[in-house]
Amino acid sequence: MKTSDCVVAPARRRPPVAILGVPFDNVTKAEAISLIEQMIESRHPHYLVTPNVDFLVQARRDVELRRILLDAHLVLCDGTPLVWASRLLGNALPERVAGADLVPLLMEIAARKKYRLFLLGATPESAERAVARLRQRYPELHIAGHYSPPFNPLLEMDHEEIKRRILLAQPDLLFVSFGCPKQEKWVAMHYRSLGVPVTAGVGATIDFLAGQVRRAPVWMQRSGTEWVFRLIQEPRRLFRRYLTDLWVFGSSIFPQWWQLQVRRGPRPALLPDLALDAAEVEQDKWRRIQLSERLDVQSVQENAGLVEENFRRGVHCVVDMSLTGFIDSTGVGWLISLQKNLRAAGLKLVLLAPTPAVTRALRLMRLTDFFEIVRDPSAVDALLTGTIEQNGASPEQGGATGETLVWRGEITAANAESVWELALPYLKRPCSSGHKTIDLSRVRFIDSTGLGLMIRAKKLSLSREESLKFVGLQPAVRNVIRLSRLESFLLGPPLVKEPQAA
Repeated sequence: MKTSDCVVAPARRRPPVAILGVPFDNVTKAEAISLIEQMIESRHPHYLVTPNVDFLVQARRDVELRRILLDAHLVLCDGTPLVWASRLLGNALPERVAGADLVPLLMEIAARKKYRLFLLGATPESAERAVARLRQRYPELHIAGHYSPPFNPLLEMDHEEIKRRILLAQPDLLFVSFGCPKQEKWVAMHYRSLGVPVTAGVGATIDFLAGQVRRAPVWMQRSGTEWVFRLIQEPRRLFRRYLTDLWVFGSSIFPQWWQLQVRRGPRPALLPDLALDAAEVEQDKWRRIQLSERLDVQSVQENAGLVEENFRRGVHCVVDMSLTGFIDSTGVGWLISLQKNLRAAGLKLVLLAPTPAVTRALRLMRLTDFFEIVRDPSAVDALLTGTIEQNGASPEQGGATGETLVWRGEITAANAESVWELALPYLKRPCSSGHKTIDLSRVRFIDSTGLGLMIRAKKLSLSREESLKFVGLQPAVRNVIRLSRLESFLLGPPLVKEPQAA
């Protein structure tokens, strides 16, 4: 397993449930605390997220945030409406696990077990007050450091200074308070290089700890009406957001409930939902799991340990869904969890010949780009071999004049520096025409670190008085650029669409 992206080994836990494509871990507060302690003891970097309804609504339009929520090592439910939704979807989450509730519990454990803590974000005044109050309440708590960097857009922050302070402090717990989605994107950019065992975005929690912002009464927290209390406190800032969230969430969760729950139909007795066909192993590179007619909460619970053989043998996993006529929200959550655990182990998941019902479910949750999908069994080995050779993303020179650079795969914090090292000779090479091109047509996904790579390349070309064009951008890449408001700098003014050749 790759030590740079290690996760706590998948345990026999209640299966996750996917709500609008985000897989929520089915855990209580006590179980979440136990998992976080395991992460700290592992000494490998992890990050956790606590999505609420607003997170899910933002993730509907923000491809990068959606990927961050999908890849998180622990996804906790920070919203009573999400608990209600999970009940409708047939796999009830046991309780709300809010970040504002989780952090004080972790403080108590940190004080008792001598964990080192670092607070990042909020205003300097709020951070100072939070630290003073924490030291008064938990005299044994080791606050290794705190820092409130100047407020700037994500890609204009002084990342090196922030990292320097955190690396010097060597914390076990890092709480980041920049607000969503900025804090989640910052964490995804840096958690690997920082090496902190547990990093989490905590929103306004530092302000809560400082006493700057009051929480709703306990009865409102438990009844799901805490949002009313916050709306009364900040009506101008929150009214439009809450109205949008209510509309988007309601109009999105209903189709999921209808397609993946109401239309499930009666469940046949004694149906062998999952079966492992060991004869499908080819050259010890991958193993095929044949799913039967239903992938639902019951079949996932009954076959929770089915894929552990893949982790023991270290082989890729091919899930044959050619017979699967029904999938529910738990089945989708199981697929996401399987993908996440295999990826952390350096392995791949391929969905083979999914039926129209499965394809509709993945499209409904905007997950078709998250999985590798093939229709023909003969393409499986070529896909896995090709994916291994690409190793995520790599540049290569191409084009008739040799003036085009091709990037491939995914360009993220995990591989951006290696891509930059491969691109730098091309960018520095003398060019008689003064024009260079980077072809992104084979890039499936890019995160903020990859976006920073594009900015570096553009600035280097400008310093050399050369023009650099990015061409062939896929929708996911354009989404990241657009939400960062960098279209003008990276792509130039919109061009008039050229007529297609006859």
